[in-house]
Amino acid sequence: MRTIIMSMVMLFLMSACGTTGNGNNPANSTPVIDPNAPVDVTPIDGNFTTLPADDDPILPAPQPVDAGLSIGNAYLESTDLLILESYPIQVNLYLSGNLPTPCHHLRVKINDPDKDNRIYVDVYSVSNPETMCTQVLEPFDTTVSLGSFSPGHYEVYVNGEMIGEFDS
Repeated sequence: MRTIIMSMVMLFLMSACGTTGNGNNPANSTPVIDPNAPVDVTPIDGNFTTLPADDDPILPAPQPVDAGLSIGNAYLESTDLLILESYPIQVNLYLSGNLPTPCHHLRVKINDPDKDNRIYVDVYSVSNPETMCTQVLEPFDTTVSLGSFSPGHYEVYVNGEMIGEFDS
């Protein structure tokens, strides 16, 4: 009797342990997603409101898709000019701070130097206003290239505030 009960328990346990997606039944199979597959960014109804993925290597420069998005703040905590030892001199801008939500994407607009050799940089965020998003700050930490410059003394302003100067 004990052997029959043990056999029934084993049979019950074995029947409960079916395939977990590795069987031949397509209904039980787990779909495989290729992370390198191209993403379709064709506009829906003519509106370019699709943002690039967070891991997209696109620099935070303004994008054509920004036209249909809302502009928001980027809260800067740290800025610094990085002068590379090269000829001609190369200048990078380090930015660290927070975006209003994880659905906001950083944008950095670098303007050409004006007649007084002032370089104005606008740092802001864009988001799709129709997207529901967790209301939590999203940290960012990035370096953008300001480029190389002809000889002269330059001042760099980020969101209207002077953050540094350099000689080229």
